Amino acid sequence: MTQSLPPSPTRRRLLQAGAALSLTAPVGRLLAAPSAEGTRLLVVFLRGAYDCCNVLVPTGSDFYYQSRPSIAIPRPGQPDGALALNADWGLHPVLAPTLLPLFQRGQAAFIPFAGTDDLTRSHFETQDGIELGQALTGRRDYGSGFLNRLAQVLGAGPLQEVAPIAFTDQLPLSMRGAARVGNMALGNAGGRGLDARQTTDIAAMYGQSALKGAVAEGFALQDEVRRSIQAEMDQASRNAISAKGFERVARRMARLMRERFDLGFVDVGGWDTHVNQGGSTGYLANRLQELGSGLAGFAEELGDDAWQQTVVVVISEFGRTFRENGNKGTDHGHGTVYWVLGGGLSASAGGHIVGTQQALTAQTLFQNRDWSVLNEYRAVLGGLFQRMYGLTPQQVATVFPGVVPRDLRLV
Repeated sequence: MTQSLPPSPTRRRLLQAGAALSLTAPVGRLLAAPSAEGTRLLVVFLRGAYDCCNVLVPTGSDFYYQSRPSIAIPRPGQPDGALALNADWGLHPVLAPTLLPLFQRGQAAFIPFAGTDDLTRSHFETQDGIELGQALTGRRDYGSGFLNRLAQVLGAGPLQEVAPIAFTDQLPLSMRGAARVGNMALGNAGGRGLDARQTTDIAAMYGQSALKGAVAEGFALQDEVRRSIQAEMDQASRNAISAKGFERVARRMARLMRERFDLGFVDVGGWDTHVNQGGSTGYLANRLQELGSGLAGFAEELGDDAWQQTVVVVISEFGRTFRENGNKGTDHGHGTVYWVLGGGLSASAGGHIVGTQQALTAQTLFQNRDWSVLNEYRAVLGGLFQRMYGLTPQQVATVFPGVVPRDLRLV
C-alpha cells in the first residue's frame, strides 16, 4: 500500500496561492446574437435589501407620508424634497447629479413592484433563489446560476471572443455552471497578489497537464487587470478619481468591459437598514450617493459608443416594509424596484417608470406591510434578454425554466 506524503511547506504555500487565484479557470466564450453584436450586460446586486420606497419615492401617496413620519423623503418643491419624475413618483435628492441626468436623457428606467414570489424574507434564501433563477418548487441546483445559463445559450454556436466575468471575491451563484467564468474583486485587485517567482513555480507545477493552458490564461487575465489599475494610479495626480467606494470599482469595471468582457456581475453590500435609516440625509442617503456616483462613473468611463450598447440592471433580494419601524428604520419586505440603465434604452422605457403598477395604500399593501410583486423578475429579465440578444423562446426557457418572458420593451 502506497502512502502519499503531505506537501512540503513551500509546495503547500504554492498550492494555497493557486487555490486562491480565482482566475485560473479559462474564461468562457460567448456567441453574440446577430442582432446584438457588441452588446454588454452588467448585473448589480444590492445585497441586504435596499429600501426602494426612499429611492423611487411614491410622492403621490398620502399613505407613504403617514407611514414614515421620521424617514419619508419630502415631496418635490419642499426642502430636501424628492426630484419629480412624474405626478406619482420622485427620486431621492442625493441622486440629482448622477441618476437624474440619465433618466432625463432616456437612459434610465425603473420597474416598481418587481421581485420574486419567494416569501421567506430571508436574505440568504432569497439571494440564492434569485441568483439561481430556478422555479421555487422542486430541488435547487446550486451549480446552475441564471447568468451562467445565459452564457451557455449565447455560446451555443460558432464562437466569438466575448467573455463573462464576476467582479467578486468568490464566484457568485448566478455565474456558476458549465460555462467557464473568471472572477476578481477589483476593490482588492491592486493588492500584493502573486509575484513573478510564485507565478513561475505554480505554472511549473502543472507542467504538461490538461490544466496548463487554464493556468496560463488565468495569470494573463490577472496581469491585464493589474495593468489597468496601475494606469489609473499613474494618472491620479492629474486626473484624480475618487478613492472612496463604488465609483472607483465601477470605473475599473467599465474599462475592462469596454475592452474585453461582455457579461458582468458585481454585488454591493450595506443595504440592511433596520435602525436609523435616515431620510434625505443619513445612512441610506450616503450609500445611494456612492452607488449613484459609481453607476454614472461606469457610464462615463465606458464612453458614448460602448454605453449605447450596454445595459445595467440593478436588483436586490427584496424590498422593505412600507411603514417605518420603532427604530426609525425598515424591516424585511417583499416587492422592490429594479433599475435598468443604458445608452440604448427604448423611447418607451428610458425616462419612464414601467411595468404593472398600483396605488400604494393601506388596502393594496401585500400582507398589510409590503410592496406587492407584480413584475416577477424571471419573466422581466427573460423578456429583456430575449430583446437584447434575439433569443428564441426555447433559449429563454433554458435561462429561466418554465417562464413565459414578459417584454417591457426596455431596449
